Amino acid sequence: MRVKIDEDLPLAVKYLLLQHGHDAQTVYEQGMSGWKDADIFSVIQTEKRFFITGDKGFGDLRIYPLGTHPGILILRPSRPSVSAFVHLLEQVIEAYRLEEFKGCLVVVSPRGIRVRRPPR
Repeated sequence: MRVKIDEDLPLAVKYLLLQHGHDAQTVYEQGMSGWKDADIFSVIQTEKRFFITGDKGFGDLRIYPLGTHPGILILRPSRPSVSAFVHLLEQVIEAYRLEEFKGCLVVVSPRGIRVRRPPR
């Protein structure tokens, strides 16, 4: 799956995705660091890439309505660290296929994995 990783996440997230066969790119690699969320979202739409971030602003359904994007996954550890972000993503990868989340908003925290799916 084609995935874009936000600048707020460690590079280890990219390597984990690559190990699982995903085509992963980072915002940083594309020179998009510091861009506004709306501009990053526009690129995600154009590239048709699933987006992984730690930015809870991407969870605002008024701005990023379900079903209007390739999917957004928000990693929300209790204490941000490389290992905490990687651990949360590992939980998702073990339980799901990212392709299942097309158009969805997924929030992962130590409390669990919450999936909001677009209406059918």
